[in-house]
Amino acid sequence: MPLSIIPHPHPTLRVCSRPIRKVDAQLKRIVSEMLDLMYQAEGVGLAANQVNLPLRIFVANPSGNREDGEELVLINPEIQSPKGNETAQEGCLSLPGIYGNVKRPRTIKVSAYDLRGNSIEREVDGFLARVIQHENDHLNGVMFFDRMSDESKRDIDDRIDELETVFRSKQASGGIPSDQDLLAELEQWYHTYC
Repeated sequence: MPLSIIPHPHPTLRVCSRPIRKVDAQLKRIVSEMLDLMYQAEGVGLAANQVNLPLRIFVANPSGNREDGEELVLINPEIQSPKGNETAQEGCLSLPGIYGNVKRPRTIKVSAYDLRGNSIEREVDGFLARVIQHENDHLNGVMFFDRMSDESKRDIDDRIDELETVFRSKQASGGIPSDQDLLAELEQWYHTYC
């Protein structure tokens, strides 16, 4: 079944993803599909949680353009050594059209693995650091609005509530399975890769 970007408040967005233990041809296909989805949606990053896979992997390209910038695939990322602070606007492909200011460290060190199993150790700053932190938050079940100040979040609360109402209405009419059923589906992915 093809992957698609799941909307807030889909329960997988709040799941803490489990580390990946193996890379195979299927995972490589998933990554390719995630990159395609990210570019189609005009995004700069996409975490596995956002395509209903509770795996510690995300893709990113700060340019948002397949022909431009640096394409990253980070498996089991860890962030260390945050330095400085910077506030900037963020959005999310699971919350289309909703943006808010988020304060994050300006510089971080990231450790991860690529699809070949090579270790990645980098210090990054600016926009790329923000993208990596945003996507890494997804792997921990954290949404960007969780990091906003209460005052800033009030500006987008109504739009978030609208997304939740639409999602719950679809569940009530049987168009989307219950949260419990959606979460039960995740076990197959845990057994395959974790």
